[in-house]
Amino acid sequence: MRELSYQVPNGWEGKPVSAYARRELGLSARSWAAVKFQGSVLLNGEPVRASRILARGDLLTLRLHEQTRPITAPPAGYQLSFPILYEDEDFLIAAKPPVMPVHPSPGHDRDDLVTALREYYRLTGQDCPARPMYRLDKDTSGVLPLAKHKIAAGAQTAKQYLAVCEGALFGSGSVKAAIGLEEESKIRRVCGAGPGFLPALTHWRALERREGHTLLAVQIVTGRTHQIRVHMAQIGHPLAGDDLYGGSLERIPRQALHCRSLELACKPLGFRRVIVAPLPRDLLLAFPWIQEALSAPEGDCYGGFADYRPAEPGEFPGCEPGKPGL
Repeated sequence: MRELSYQVPNGWEGKPVSAYARRELGLSARSWAAVKFQGSVLLNGEPVRASRILARGDLLTLRLHEQTRPITAPPAGYQLSFPILYEDEDFLIAAKPPVMPVHPSPGHDRDDLVTALREYYRLTGQDCPARPMYRLDKDTSGVLPLAKHKIAAGAQTAKQYLAVCEGALFGSGSVKAAIGLEEESKIRRVCGAGPGFLPALTHWRALERREGHTLLAVQIVTGRTHQIRVHMAQIGHPLAGDDLYGGSLERIPRQALHCRSLELACKPLGFRRVIVAPLPRDLLLAFPWIQEALSAPEGDCYGGFADYRPAEPGEFPGCEPGKPGL
């Protein structure tokens, strides 16, 4: 069993354990609930309730019941079908390839990423779930983190995508339009209003224009299904290869969308790291100038967005500010 311990600093005396855990340590509501209901909260070595009042200098300990075995090397000759960009006892961060679903589904019960990682965990002696921290569409490539326990699952994520859209875009902008399921469709989403439509906000910045296409850096504040694809189609610039939303298949047979970078931060674990996923081969073959564009100073896809601001509490129901989904 692993234990995480924290010396209670000045200023927190007289306040309950729950307030310190949520506000100072930054535990999400779900992570905190999982820890306290397992009876895994100790103060100065003794189990306590979340309402226990703190004193200056107290030692708060959280016990993790998941992932109790060390990572061992996989058997000789074993190899995953995708790269692992980073791994420790709390997180595994994968580079998801295109045309691979994240979760098992009808017709994809053996070739999905979660099933592959369950087998990897088994072969490396790890006793933890394969828990993706957000979703990526089957044909979207890029960085995908998995949490190995419930405290890690509450980490904050900030993603940036690279996308190639049709037509020429300049500067930067935002698309704020609610998204819902198209009438009589089980897959296609549209922008609109009314029951079933959820608020959505996407920020984009043009990095390069060539051959009738524009390379974009994209950030999302909300995490609606197909959000980037729907919003770019809404402004008349569908993603290359995204025939579901009006894109052409001439250059690439899937949407030209790649989750390029992830900033992952978990205060209770003292963890903060930026992970970058390499560009997939199919994207580079279809648009070989992307690599050159990203090498130029003006092609820095990690710069800020002129119009960017985080969501206000309650502005986007179902999304926690600062932790957008996909």
